[in-house]
Amino acid sequence: MPPAHRRGTVPGTSALHERRRTNGMLNNLNNTGRGFDPVRQMRFAQRDMSRLFDNLRVAAPPDFPPMNIWAGSDGAVVTAEIPGVVPEDLDIAVHQNTVTLRGNRSTEPPADDAVVHRQERITGAFARNLVLPFRVDGDRVTATFRNGVLRLDLPRPEADKPHKITVSRV
Repeated sequence: MPPAHRRGTVPGTSALHERRRTNGMLNNLNNTGRGFDPVRQMRFAQRDMSRLFDNLRVAAPPDFPPMNIWAGSDGAVVTAEIPGVVPEDLDIAVHQNTVTLRGNRSTEPPADDAVVHRQERITGAFARNLVLPFRVDGDRVTATFRNGVLRLDLPRPEADKPHKITVSRV
């Protein structure tokens, strides 16, 4: 039998045209879901695994309190968001280049017949250590508290500050 009369071929078409037509049909099958598409199957598996793990809350809680830190040649400034904490419940300690912030964030207990639907706010005791790249002059540290934000001004000792050295001509 001549090649043009083989099963599945159209008389008068070239072999290249026939290959392109066959590949196009396979692509259409894959896109319509009737054929095997490994990328599509991986997407389905990923979606199923995501659904499985959506109900598990294994992630570590974020560090509390969240802090911003700015450091310069004279010292550092630290701000920490601590809503719901009164300044009297804070314990701040400085030792060499380490600042420790401790406190307790209490919560209001729900009514006896209440059902908790979601509890995202961190409550209870907290402690956070911050290591700076230089020593802190503990006698000159100042702390202010306003609108739930703690601000620590942490100056460097004069002996630890960088000094500019001028070069003289000989």
